[in-house]
Amino acid sequence: MLNADLHCHSTVSDGMLPPEALAARAKTNGVELWALTDHDEVGGLVAARHAAHAEGLSFVPGVEISITWAGHTVHIVGLQIDPFCPALVEGLAQTRSGRTRRAQEMADALAQAGVAGAYEGALQYVGNPELISRTHFARYMVEAGICPTVNAVFESYLSDGKPGYVPHRWATLEDAIEWIHAAGGQAVIAHPGRYKMTALQHDSLFDRFKELGGEGVEVTTGSHTPAQYETYAGLARRYGLLASRGSDFHGPSESRVDLGKLPPLPDSVTPIWRGW
Repeated sequence: MLNADLHCHSTVSDGMLPPEALAARAKTNGVELWALTDHDEVGGLVAARHAAHAEGLSFVPGVEISITWAGHTVHIVGLQIDPFCPALVEGLAQTRSGRTRRAQEMADALAQAGVAGAYEGALQYVGNPELISRTHFARYMVEAGICPTVNAVFESYLSDGKPGYVPHRWATLEDAIEWIHAAGGQAVIAHPGRYKMTALQHDSLFDRFKELGGEGVEVTTGSHTPAQYETYAGLARRYGLLASRGSDFHGPSESRVDLGKLPPLPDSVTPIWRGW
C-alpha cells in the first residue's frame, strides 16, 4: 500500500512547521505521496511543491475548506486542485474574511472569563493574520499556563458551550464542492468521525455530498479510532466514495499521529489516488 498522507497543515494556516519543514519530515517518515491542505488558504502550495520536488517526494496540491452544515463546522478537503483558479481563490478569501471579527469576539468572551490579552497573545502564534483560529488562542493559553495542553484549552474554553466559543458562519457545502471542482480537484469529507452530529445529520451530509458530486471520504485519519476506520470504509463502499488517508498533522507536540505513520487503508476500499 502506498504511504500517502493527504492531510496536514503548515504555518500558513494553523500548523507549527513551514511547508519546507513538512516536506522534509514527510520524506524522513517514509511518505511517498504528500498533500498540504491548509485551512481556507493555498498560499503555501508553491513552496510546498518546490520543497517536495527537492526531496524527491510526489506532491498533491490541496486545501481544507471550512463549511457550516446543520449548525456544525465541517471540513471538506480538496485534492489535486489548481491553486490559481480564480473561483477557488476568491471563495477562500470570502471564507477567511470573517476570521478576524470572530477572533476579536473570542478574545472579548475570554476576557469576561478571566483570560486577558488573548487576542494579542494569539497573534504571536499566527503566521497569516487572516487565518487566526482557535488553535492559536489555545497555544497562547498553554504558554500562559492557563491549561496544560491545547486539547485541555478546547475542552475548558473553546468548544461549543464553553466561555470562549464563538460560532462562525462558514461557506456552504455547495460552495466548497463548486470551488474544488472549478479548480479541477476532488472533494473529500475530512475526518467525519469527529463531528458531533445526530445520525440523521450525519447521513444527510453524506447524501448531499454525493448528490453534489463529492468524490471521497477520509477513512484512515489521525482523528479516527481503529473501529472508525472500518465504519467509514463501510460508508465509502455504501456511497461509492473513494477513500483517503491523512494524519491531519499540525505539529510534533500537538498531533495524535505523525506524518506518514497511519496504518494503511482497509483492503475493501478504493484509494482516491488510484486514478491519478
